[in-house]
Amino acid sequence: MKAKLFLAFTGLALLLAAQVRIDIIGGTQPVLAVPDFRGAAESAPFANAFNETLYRDLQDSGLFQMAAKSMYPLETPQQPQDFREPLPPVASKKKGEPPQPVRRGPWLTDWSEPPVAASHLAFGYLSAQGGSMVLSGWLYDVKQANLTSAHLFGKRYLAAISEDGARQMAHEFAADIIRQFGGTPLFGSKIYFISNRTGSDEIWSMDSDGSNQKQFTTYKSLTITPAVSPDGRFIAFTTYAGGNPAIVVHSLETGRRLPFYNQVASMNATPDFSPDGERIYFSSTASGYAQIYSARRDGSDLRRLSDFRAVEVSPKISPKGGEVVFVSGRSGPAQIYRMNLDGANVERLTSGEGEASNPAWHPNGQVIAFSWSRGFEPGNFNVFIMDVTSRQFNQLTHGAGRNENPVWAPDGRHIVFASNRSGRSQVWTMLADGTDLRQLTTQGNNRMPVWGK
Repeated sequence: MKAKLFLAFTGLALLLAAQVRIDIIGGTQPVLAVPDFRGAAESAPFANAFNETLYRDLQDSGLFQMAAKSMYPLETPQQPQDFREPLPPVASKKKGEPPQPVRRGPWLTDWSEPPVAASHLAFGYLSAQGGSMVLSGWLYDVKQANLTSAHLFGKRYLAAISEDGARQMAHEFAADIIRQFGGTPLFGSKIYFISNRTGSDEIWSMDSDGSNQKQFTTYKSLTITPAVSPDGRFIAFTTYAGGNPAIVVHSLETGRRLPFYNQVASMNATPDFSPDGERIYFSSTASGYAQIYSARRDGSDLRRLSDFRAVEVSPKISPKGGEVVFVSGRSGPAQIYRMNLDGANVERLTSGEGEASNPAWHPNGQVIAFSWSRGFEPGNFNVFIMDVTSRQFNQLTHGAGRNENPVWAPDGRHIVFASNRSGRSQVWTMLADGTDLRQLTTQGNNRMPVWGK
């Protein structure tokens, strides 16, 4: 019996030791060409802002391989009418050369054939009409033989004649292109994070690209571990404003504080929402040890999930429901565990090496991101992702400072996290394969980001 247990444990250890690629980005990427849009009349001064925003949104989506602009043809269409289908081939005057089509103007093959070798083309123009800026934009599949089959969509967008208006239309057009390929655009989503730039640790918000950073709370105390409801309507977090750490809930629509009853305890902390947003899961010392509990969004109907004499925190509910991952010290140093929502079937996911913390579910409910000091000195965390069923994992950051609190974006292709690789703790994003690193914050120390709709 002991031999069987030893072999089972050894097999698990070998599985965890063999890092296997989890394919989140995956697949063959469309090659997208995006020539600069021209602006007419009052829209002309804002064409650069539009073009920069459109290209960045599409490039940062992680969905496309962007065709090199240096390879674009000299003639670029602004509208479908600009395309001119070549005439049938005629015999070449040079001996031995095959018949060549007679070119009459821009055509699909200018973009689909080398050197551009694109599969899709986004094109259009800006104009002004009736006091508004107008974007006329199209997306074509340039591998098709004719304009009818190449046309994927065309749309007009309206905005104020300003730089903000130009950027708004670029975001909207990029979002429609991303949806065309089955992606989830990040335009309109918000990242919430903890910042001490005003003196105390408060919650701030910003757009997905790091712009529009604003302070959300003014508790003038230690405020930590924000969580956003799946529908983007509520935010819950831990604050020390009343002395002991307690949970507070706010509406993200009005900013107002909402009722939440905190059980009598030295700590109520690390909240997370159920998939329907109606319950909050958190850690509480109501029973003595920090254990996992759930309650309705107002704090009523308290239920205890875990029952072990060890510190257990950071419960995160699967988007599919039915199970929760959490951090526990029941086997020694903190590790990631999972269990059913009734507290049954508890199992450890990480191997027991180092310390593991900050689990977060991918929108598909199959993969988690988390921080782990596996293979490094204590306290030097890196970001990993793991398939919960197979326990195969990837390491996404490698020895560049302390990397913590990874959370998935709504598109399931990006991760936001905190890192001190630049000196102080700042908020960064990356694709789920560890590439395309972007620093979003620079002022003060910024940490514990979460990504809401």
